[in-house]
Amino acid sequence: MAKIEPVNGLKSAESRKSLRGTTESLALTDGEGNLFGSDLNVYTSERQTDKYGFIGGAQQYSEQSAENIPPEVLRQREAKWLDMLNNWDKWMAKRHKKMKLRCQKGIPPSLRGRAWLYLSGGKVKREQHKGKFEELDSQAGDPKWVDVIERDLHRQFPFHEMFVARGGHGQQDLYRVLKAYTLHRPEEGYCQAQAPIAAVLLMHMPAEDAFWGLVQICEKYLPGYYSAGLEAIQLDGEILFTLLKRVSPLAHRHLKKHKLDPILYMTEWFMCAFSRTLPWVSVLRVWDMFLCEGVKIIFRVGLVLLKCMLGSQDKLKTCQGQYETMELLKTIDTRYMQEGFLVREILELPVSERDIEKEHLASVRRWKETRGELHCKSLPRMHGAKAIMAAEPPSRQDLRQNPTIIVESPLATKSNGEDKERKNTKEQKNGKKNSSPTPVAAYLEPSEPSPLLKDTALLGSNQSLSSTEYDTYL
Repeated sequence: MAKIEPVNGLKSAESRKSLRGTTESLALTDGEGNLFGSDLNVYTSERQTDKYGFIGGAQQYSEQSAENIPPEVLRQREAKWLDMLNNWDKWMAKRHKKMKLRCQKGIPPSLRGRAWLYLSGGKVKREQHKGKFEELDSQAGDPKWVDVIERDLHRQFPFHEMFVARGGHGQQDLYRVLKAYTLHRPEEGYCQAQAPIAAVLLMHMPAEDAFWGLVQICEKYLPGYYSAGLEAIQLDGEILFTLLKRVSPLAHRHLKKHKLDPILYMTEWFMCAFSRTLPWVSVLRVWDMFLCEGVKIIFRVGLVLLKCMLGSQDKLKTCQGQYETMELLKTIDTRYMQEGFLVREILELPVSERDIEKEHLASVRRWKETRGELHCKSLPRMHGAKAIMAAEPPSRQDLRQNPTIIVESPLATKSNGEDKERKNTKEQKNGKKNSSPTPVAAYLEPSEPSPLLKDTALLGSNQSLSSTEYDTYL
């Protein structure tokens, strides 16, 4: 029998445990076995980045794969999202359907990071555990996990400007977030598939916020996915296969005939939330809906891809066996992954939270009958932002938006210094003591547009900007 190669770099079910603490199963190569991500900075100056920060690779922005939104429409959406963020508890309680619709339309890029943090409940967690990330960040970490994390850093989005330079600020922040999580959940440790999740978050928010976003995804959206044994992902594979029978009986029969275990083709899809599979514009739209509505969006994406690739007799003519089928699923037709087509198919697919929970109970029952008790007792899965907020109701203080951008202008500093000198001279003449000056800073509320500061490059910085200093792209 032909050897079944892993889909997108993932190994077979026999070696699925290797996802934990390995540096091979999610590696990226250039087709000749050479790993990317080490010396790409050599030629980054010769390559132009796209609007998402990619300098090349399959996920680089393409006009053909994206829907162009008129600027005036985008400005209107930004104003609506600012209103939602300023009144989050009211929107979640009374107008959640409208919020869900706006997530389906796509969150404005300037507000995506903040919206993701609110949707996931990461904002509330951060407020309720102030200083926790700094405490974890200051600790050395378990050498067992630290070593593996360090060797994995250059494999995450090696064509993105944040992560292209070995030892650059993006890789440093990724290391900090992943190390902090192993200290936060020492019983769980580090799973390689967490790195792409953390990297996507870091592209949109500071390290502290990305940490709490990762915590929420691992504990609320995909509980048990990154635990030893990968039992949760195997259960969800069975759920996906059962739902496929209803969505595309032809694809279901084909996979069953060739005895293709779901773990072979859906592991990376689900564990990385499609961040390593889809074009980047599609990744962002999927995550907008995923963080709002929960894991059902991930199931729908998987079902759409399987249906499109294996749902007709014409397509099945080219894959007569296991190997051919796996090769087909490794190279999904780009037209099925384009933003417009994929989002429409996701929204039209009738798969609900109730369907998933019903199949989950059935899968757990079958597991116990054939394999015994589950070893990993994961937390209950929360189906989206509303369920997370209902389970842990936040206070108004937790949701309050503090000033998020503190900018000290060089001109203001110089002017203030001159004023201070004149004031000190005057006070000395009058016999008064010199009092401590008040720092000059411009506090900008999130709802206010931030001025563009020119000629103020951040030189020689190797630390991330904290969440009180920086708000993504606004």
